[in-house]
Amino acid sequence: MKPLLRVLLADDHVLVRAGIHSLLNQLDGIDVVGEASNGREALELVEMHRPGIVLMDIDMPELNGLEATARIVSRFPSVRVIILSVHGTEEHVLQALRAGAAGYLLKNISPAELDQAIRSVNEGNNHITDSVAKHVVARLVEGAKVGSPDRLTLRQREVLQLVAEGNTSKEIATKLGISVKTAESHRAEIMQTLGIHDTAGLVRYAIRLGIVSPDQ
Repeated sequence: MKPLLRVLLADDHVLVRAGIHSLLNQLDGIDVVGEASNGREALELVEMHRPGIVLMDIDMPELNGLEATARIVSRFPSVRVIILSVHGTEEHVLQALRAGAAGYLLKNISPAELDQAIRSVNEGNNHITDSVAKHVVARLVEGAKVGSPDRLTLRQREVLQLVAEGNTSKEIATKLGISVKTAESHRAEIMQTLGIHDTAGLVRYAIRLGIVSPDQ
C-alpha cells in the first residue's frame, strides 16, 4: 500500500481552507496534516509535520505566501510548494517561481486539475495553470524581469510587508522580536536599497509586487 501524500493548507480564509480540505479528503491517498492562516504559521507547521506538499495562498497577513514559500524551500528542500491563488498575472506567477514554487494554480480550477497538479508536483514536476502558463513562459523566454525585491534580504522583505500593512516601528519590533532601533534601521535600509523615500512609496511598491493586496 502506497504511503499517504501529506498536504498542508495555508490560506487566511477559513471557509476557503474548509472547502479545499473537504475536497482533498475525497481524493485517494491524500492526508491533510494541518492548516495555516498566515505564512508564519505555515512555516511552523511545515517544521512540525514535514508535509510533502504545501498548498499556499499569496495574500496572507504578517508573512505573505511568496515570502513563506521562499523560506520553506530554503529550509525544507524536500517540501514542494504549490501556490493556489486568485491572482493570475504574469508578475505574480514569475515571483512565485523565483521564490521556488513548484506549481501555480488559480482558485477557479477544477478538482481534477488540483488532483493532477498535486500528484505531478509530488513526483518532481512543475505545474502551472494552462490559462497563465503560456504568457509566463513567453516572458521568461524574453528574459523580462519584473522590478523585484531580490535586492532585499528575507528579513527586509518581511519588514517591508509589515510596513505596507500599516505597522509602526514599535509594532514591527514586537512582532519580530527585535528592538525598535533595529526595526527602524531595516526600514531605512529598505528605502535606501529601493530608492524609495517615504512610507506611501513603500506601500505602492509592495502592492505592485503582490507583497500585499490593495485592499489591505
